[in-house]
Amino acid sequence: MAWTPSSWRGMPIRQVPEYPDAAALAAMEAKIASFPPLVFAGECERLKTALADAGHGRAFVLQGGDCAESFGDFRADSIRDSFKVLLQMAVVLTFGATVPVVKLGRMAGQFAKPRSSDTETMGGVTLPSYRGDIINGPDFTPEARIPDPSRMEFAYMQSAGTLNLLRAFATGGFADLHQVHRWNLDFLGKSTVWDRYEGLSARIDETLAFMAACGMNSDNAPQIRETAFYTSHESLLLPYEEALTRMSSTHNRHYACSAHFLWIGDRTRQPDGAHVEFLRGVANPIGMKVGPSTEAAELVRICKLLNPGNEMGRLTLISRMGADKVTAKLPPLLRAAREAGCNVVWLCDPMHGNTTTQAGYKTRSFDAILAEVRGFFDAHAAEGTVAGGVHVEMTGSNVTECTGGAYRLTAANLAENYATSCDPRLNAAQSLELAFLIAEELKARRAAAPRQVRAAE
Repeated sequence: MAWTPSSWRGMPIRQVPEYPDAAALAAMEAKIASFPPLVFAGECERLKTALADAGHGRAFVLQGGDCAESFGDFRADSIRDSFKVLLQMAVVLTFGATVPVVKLGRMAGQFAKPRSSDTETMGGVTLPSYRGDIINGPDFTPEARIPDPSRMEFAYMQSAGTLNLLRAFATGGFADLHQVHRWNLDFLGKSTVWDRYEGLSARIDETLAFMAACGMNSDNAPQIRETAFYTSHESLLLPYEEALTRMSSTHNRHYACSAHFLWIGDRTRQPDGAHVEFLRGVANPIGMKVGPSTEAAELVRICKLLNPGNEMGRLTLISRMGADKVTAKLPPLLRAAREAGCNVVWLCDPMHGNTTTQAGYKTRSFDAILAEVRGFFDAHAAEGTVAGGVHVEMTGSNVTECTGGAYRLTAANLAENYATSCDPRLNAAQSLELAFLIAEELKARRAAAPRQVRAAE
């Protein structure tokens, strides 16, 4: 079937709300369609090139950010703090992997969330589920839960403001490697993780001093002063995504201009569904979540639908199996994609398959998160494929939403600062600790690779 930005409207669709006022929805779509794009085709193409490097093992992807952004948490300091932690994690991973790190934020557009049920019940009252601030409100009232198209405009404006700040941070000197000591957050200074980071910072200072003696510094080497930072979110609310789709006069292709990178969730990856239909036609680099229910033949079919040109960097598969399933469920999918010749980038999402409930709170165990990452690496090593990166839900705030990690949080600590409106996130200390542990894994596996080659010879 010929693709157009609206061809998804003729396909079966899941996880999209029913707006009570169709005329208001159409008017809002037309209004957003008149707004400037949030990202540009050239930026998307640069990201695609960087992702292709990750697919070939020449880079490593760090994708991180909020489970769902909140209109009420739109503050410069919260954006800055999450950006700080992502920079810290990237520096740690760069030293461990000794390859460039592609920084991809779940920011500036992650306002919609899929739900396992269309309704939720509290105290005998049943209301529509909260689907993210771009659709309805989190308050458990009939008024808040009505899907409201005017929220799309608010989401656009907040995304534009967040992107403006992120671009300033990335290119205005904040990301300068000479700033590694200043990326600290006050509460991190109380953890053993920060001691390790300080040691790494000292090594970076020594390296920069040597480079300066050789004539390379922030004034003449933009690689030291600036960083490339891209945005991403789940392509869930298709009326909004279509309204922000533009034809690039330079590339003569359609781009979804709400973010550089969009992905399809595990609940909306049906080959004949609307979400696959929409993303197959845009030229952005795109992703798809791959859960334990994914069948090998289905995966190969969707890969060919979403990436008919078999272009490396175009399609990223984000594995979210769970620590107890990754070693059994992932290898057959890696094998099927490899044997079918599918050029894809593989990331590990160790968050969504490891959600439990403790003390009345949804939470995730740091140990389970780390176990899934290690299982992901093991599966790729066994299949001879490339582990391209990680996808984590995290924040720069000192939240208490995931157990374990540097502060040894337990279920009893969850109530201390449980701030998420949706899924539990790693806090800054846990995120940085995870980066160190992943870096150690990458370094150890890289050191073992030459020995394995020699043994095979």
